[in-house]
Amino acid sequence: MVKNYNPYDEMLATLDKAANILGLEESDYSFLRYPERELIVSIPVQMDDGRVEVFTGYRVQHSSLRGPCKGGIRYHQDVDHDEVKALAAWMSLKCSVVNIPYGGAKGGVRVNPEKLSRRELEALTRRYILGILPIIGPQKDIPAPDVNTNAEIMGWIMDTYSVFKGHAVPGVVTGKPLEIGGSLGRKEATGRGVMLCSLEVLARLGKDIKSTTVAVQGYGNVGQTAATLLYNQGCKIVAISDISGGYYNPDGLNIPEINQYLLNNSQKILEGYNGQGVIKINNEELLTCDCDILIPAALENQITAEISHKVKAKIIVEGANGPTNTEADKILADRKILVIPDILANAGGVIVSYFEWVQNNQSLMWDEEKINEMLRKTIVGAFNDVWAKAKEKNTTLRMGAYMVALERLVQARKIRGIFP
Repeated sequence: MVKNYNPYDEMLATLDKAANILGLEESDYSFLRYPERELIVSIPVQMDDGRVEVFTGYRVQHSSLRGPCKGGIRYHQDVDHDEVKALAAWMSLKCSVVNIPYGGAKGGVRVNPEKLSRRELEALTRRYILGILPIIGPQKDIPAPDVNTNAEIMGWIMDTYSVFKGHAVPGVVTGKPLEIGGSLGRKEATGRGVMLCSLEVLARLGKDIKSTTVAVQGYGNVGQTAATLLYNQGCKIVAISDISGGYYNPDGLNIPEINQYLLNNSQKILEGYNGQGVIKINNEELLTCDCDILIPAALENQITAEISHKVKAKIIVEGANGPTNTEADKILADRKILVIPDILANAGGVIVSYFEWVQNNQSLMWDEEKINEMLRKTIVGAFNDVWAKAKEKNTTLRMGAYMVALERLVQARKIRGIFP
């Protein structure tokens, strides 16, 4: 990460700008500048060699105005307090912009999970959940997967919470395995939402899907799903990358072949792939390659001011949270590059998490066709709201999304009032 980059300050700067365009006084939205609750926990884990290592974990609840807090848990060696605060705030805005009855939260543990054995990872997870147990619950705060966490880890979370409650509580977490109350379509939901937003903006601009070229930074769950679905729609995927590097082919990559390569690779990384016509590229070369749509689906602060001057894509669809910093955002707007913001573009995950939670609460299960159609209807409806607001105020789609979210949150605060 770049020094002096503070994601929470980035969020506040964008929030203030949106509030200013709406003509809000600071007292109208000042409650959104501060998280409702922040918890830092120490996580002692007995490692396989017998020593005890202590990790630091966070859970930040930004807002419960519109419903229970909702947000993922990430395991990463660079996780810190400000990052988790920013991610929690973006979740509040994300849930508001797609109009689902959730507030925003986020969790994280500062750890490199690749250095842990499976037993150590499970011990870390269960002890972390024990630390945040008092503030989570199906009507309080519902975690979900994020960077370096998955369905198996969500299963450990559900089990840990349920053991302490004395009965199964599937609704405490989303993104679980199907066998213990997970939802069909949840794993692919974020990437599917990115695909739907990409198709929607192409339709708005009158562009042909089959002549559209796409570059995807971050070929994890979100990036791989988005790339695969767009490939199936007829788009040409010209570049992809993961932690091992980037791969480029101006004539289009063979996505099914790449996916099969990953399936057969125990490390699940692209390193070693050598397809026909493929050129190895670095991260900057991917972000600035010749394409119509760029999908940053890795971590925050990837598109900086320096990178933004070199971006050749006409459209950026943010699969990651906070991939574009505020300085870069202004440069992209000046260059007339259309940015579909993170709080809209990657909201598919939380939308289907909401569907999973509803299914858990009602003790039933929907089929995948119904879930995918409800996801499409919800995210396209949100896209329409954001597009209309941006046009009304003659501003960017990011500002449009923030304004849609902000208006709903401010209205909820007015309706609920301030206790006592």
